[in-house]
Amino acid sequence: MKNIRTALLPLLFPALVMADDLAVDKVYHPYVQPLEQEVEWRMVAADGDHLQRLGLGQSLNDRVFVEGYLLAAEEGDTFRLEGYELETRFQLTEQGEFAVDWGMIVELEKAHQEDGWELATAVLMEKQWGRWIGAANLWLEYEWGDEVKDEFETAMALQTRYRLSPAFEPAIEFYGGENTRALGPVAMGDVRFGAGKKLHWESGVLFGLSKKTPDAILRILAEYEF
Repeated sequence: MKNIRTALLPLLFPALVMADDLAVDKVYHPYVQPLEQEVEWRMVAADGDHLQRLGLGQSLNDRVFVEGYLLAAEEGDTFRLEGYELETRFQLTEQGEFAVDWGMIVELEKAHQEDGWELATAVLMEKQWGRWIGAANLWLEYEWGDEVKDEFETAMALQTRYRLSPAFEPAIEFYGGENTRALGPVAMGDVRFGAGKKLHWESGVLFGLSKKTPDAILRILAEYEF
């Protein structure tokens, strides 16, 4: 495990490339809960455009979680289905087993009406210091198809949050890609309805740090777990 951590550390500072898309989405965590099911909706909005995802997920065991998504885009008065995505998340280590908790995720995305595909994988890392928690997602992606240029891309998402209370946790997030440098505040929390049932919410505004990044990017997420 030490060799894996050593090999991955240089990836924290890559020449980030995300040629076609805005890299702002969400920060994933390397944990899987057994018997968990969820319905998830999330949206990223910038410059009048909205990208939305609606997903349904299920844990297969205490290490593997699978989720399928429909992707839709709203541009002005036009709302259309953009594609489909299948996502599998793996918990690689027990929480607290090592200095950093490790996981990984694999995503396969298909455009709705075009011959465009994307295969992406990320290393998920998380560490806790008292009430502070730091998380990092390091992405490697490959796009191919008749409508897209075949290429590899990388991206990064970082989050530092403070566990003020289960219902409210303030955070700072950073997203990086060739067309994205964004930093900003995010808030999140859980509203519990009973044993094994809760609504997890996240909302934040990321501010562009480069000319290619929109000045302000809104991201919203809601997950109902049961």
